[in-house]
Amino acid sequence: MGRFTLPRDLYHGKGSLEELKNLKGRKAIIVVGGGSMKRFGFLDKAVGYLEEAGMEVKLFENVEPDPSVETVMKGAEMMREFEPDWIISMGGGSPIDAAKAMWAFYEYPDTTFEDLIVPFNFPTLRTKAQFCAIPSTSGTATEVTAFSVITDYQKGIKYPLADFNITPDVAIVDPALAETMPKKLTAHTGMDALTHAIEAYVSTLHCDYTDPLALHAIKMIHEDLKKSYDGDMEARDRMHNAQCLAGMAFSNALLGIVHSMAHKTGAAFSGGHIVHGCANAMYLPKVIKYNSKNEEAKQRYGQIASFIGLKGDSDDALVEALIQEIQAMNRSLDIPACIKDYEGGIIDEKEFMEKLPDVAALAISDACTGSNPRTPSQEEMEKLLKACYYDEAIDF
Repeated sequence: MGRFTLPRDLYHGKGSLEELKNLKGRKAIIVVGGGSMKRFGFLDKAVGYLEEAGMEVKLFENVEPDPSVETVMKGAEMMREFEPDWIISMGGGSPIDAAKAMWAFYEYPDTTFEDLIVPFNFPTLRTKAQFCAIPSTSGTATEVTAFSVITDYQKGIKYPLADFNITPDVAIVDPALAETMPKKLTAHTGMDALTHAIEAYVSTLHCDYTDPLALHAIKMIHEDLKKSYDGDMEARDRMHNAQCLAGMAFSNALLGIVHSMAHKTGAAFSGGHIVHGCANAMYLPKVIKYNSKNEEAKQRYGQIASFIGLKGDSDDALVEALIQEIQAMNRSLDIPACIKDYEGGIIDEKEFMEKLPDVAALAISDACTGSNPRTPSQEEMEKLLKACYYDEAIDF
């Protein structure tokens, strides 16, 4: 038996933020990030719409990129004091992911973070509040997914939390918010979305319900990401839809080891964080080559290549064409080919090699690994990560 879960309502198109004034409730808390939503006037609009709906509104601001366990606990404490019946989160993936985790601790104060990192182990939510997500970036698609990524900085590990309970009740996909993204963020979030769609299409849990969403998202991103990066706002608007379709696919088909590796390398090194979307972009070509040793995965990568107009007289040739196309996209978006070149070399080679066995083991145990078409051994995962550091060829 399969399952396909999405928000109850999804409002899309310019001006859809105004739908907030039709929510029914007494109190709403808005969870936001570092200030872009306030700076561009969207936060004031959201507050106004909710007050027009007759709600008392409180703000939880300044959720950091890669939100921490500590931030989640602070937000949950504010929610317990305020007692909202709507949790509204707007911004990039970080505030929405943080708000999802806050929601669980608000409704179940005795729950521990260790309970939640077990996949599909959340308690039943909506006993106190409903959830509305409003994305401002075109990548994570957390507004339609059963996932949240929270970082434990004490351990240097990003944890993907997974449970259909945290799929939002309402998603508002208003492209006006995404038009404010800077170029680098546009590139990184766009490649995150492409990775979502490709991993969903080759996942062991793909199905007839997820495949069309994944393929259409891949085609849209392939056509529109570079245009969006170059400032074409019509392409930027289409990308906001494309990333949401990719999210619908992967929330139900799940992901693979590109994400496992990105989660476990993101906060592991003292030199700095590897931005999630950039990590996915760097790792994706290597993982496609590795996964293509699985015959079904090879065929499905070939189908992706054909669907976006690439040429090849065999599945092997189509896989190679897809890899080369993704590498070309990365170059056109100023994304480095490997970790060694990331941000001018901030990830120290010696530290990377010292931590390699532990990072590889954590990646294998990541929640996304189970639906990858090949299950890597410790040795294979270490080789993959090294290949991603040095931009080495994959031949195993």
